[in-house]
Amino acid sequence: MIEAPAPAAAAATAADRPSSGALRFDRNELSGAFGDLGTDLPLIVGMVLAARLDPASVLIVYGAMQVATGLAYRMPMPVQPLKAVAALVITQRLPAATLYGGGLAIGVTMLVLSVTGLLGRLARLVPKAVVRGIQAGLGLQLAGLALRDYVPSAGPAGWALAAAAFAVTLALLGNRRFPPAPFVVGLGVLFALATSAEARLVWDGFGLALPTLRTPAWPDVVTGFVVLALPQIPLSLGNSVLATRQMAADLFPERAPLSVRRIGLTYSLMNLVSPFVGGVPTCHGSGGMAGHYAFGGRTGGSVIIYGAFYLLLGLFFSAGFATVAQIFPLPVLGVLLLVEALALLVLLRDLAGDAGELWLAVLVALVASMVPYGYLVGLVLGTLLAAARRRGLGWPGAGRTGHQPR
Repeated sequence: MIEAPAPAAAAATAADRPSSGALRFDRNELSGAFGDLGTDLPLIVGMVLAARLDPASVLIVYGAMQVATGLAYRMPMPVQPLKAVAALVITQRLPAATLYGGGLAIGVTMLVLSVTGLLGRLARLVPKAVVRGIQAGLGLQLAGLALRDYVPSAGPAGWALAAAAFAVTLALLGNRRFPPAPFVVGLGVLFALATSAEARLVWDGFGLALPTLRTPAWPDVVTGFVVLALPQIPLSLGNSVLATRQMAADLFPERAPLSVRRIGLTYSLMNLVSPFVGGVPTCHGSGGMAGHYAFGGRTGGSVIIYGAFYLLLGLFFSAGFATVAQIFPLPVLGVLLLVEALALLVLLRDLAGDAGELWLAVLVALVASMVPYGYLVGLVLGTLLAAARRRGLGWPGAGRTGHQPR
């Protein structure tokens, strides 16, 4: 069984930890709300443009899912676009029908895994070191994306903006009186207003919009299962379910442990509903929780505020959404993404007392971040190596018993 660690990030004062089930809507929850913006916004924009989705439907449904999740979990449990799905849709320019069919197929698959207990059996097989490796692998990918694609995107001015945003973040990270995200996002808004002549066009797109209802066709569900669900499910098992459950235990050890069944059920429910109202496929994620927490979120209030942001965009500014996405500086999103990545990578420190587990986690992280289908390969390879290590078959530190997940 995994014992909930007590990392420094989770060591907070009593005032910092609201009672279980309480919601807050203060400046820290506002700051935490934007901790996942760097991951979500580019993927949403990319799918809307590549598959020609209705922006109003996508934004409203995405915001509603955030609000519902915040109310259900009462902690900063994130809702994120499915990363493998988003990558395939954007790079292959898959049509909207395939996206909606794939989302429904993913929802049905996760529902079956949850209600049959297969998720729970998997959780009992995968040791903590492998989960840490999955988290670190995601951290490596996010850091690479931030430093390779986002921060350099605006040239020297973008580097200067990113440096300023990162300095503000370092100076204020953990500050409960002046949390960093509003200042960082505000810096990005000021930069956009100063450098983009299209900023005024955002207001030209003002107007009420509502989601569009649709029904996925069975051929699209079958195609979506093959093209989108099969590549996505392994990533979801590792990061969206197992790593998210572990992250919640790390950051909120005083709360009742989340079960993988509950996480799987809410994951499936989101994807069973979204295709019928024009939403993109979504999941939970350890990186998103780390991002919300790092920037100050401690309750579901941060996720609800974040959802309200998307609801506002979708209901009243969806016609100008492309403009909003284009003028907001990517270097600022890169800083938000980098902080989220670092929050995942530092979790490796609680394995420092066991060299065997640490090296196993590092190996899984490298495989997950660099190999095709890396999360599936890392999950299977890491679990097999951990089993060999417990049996004393030559892995560093062989013979020690690793912690097992709850």
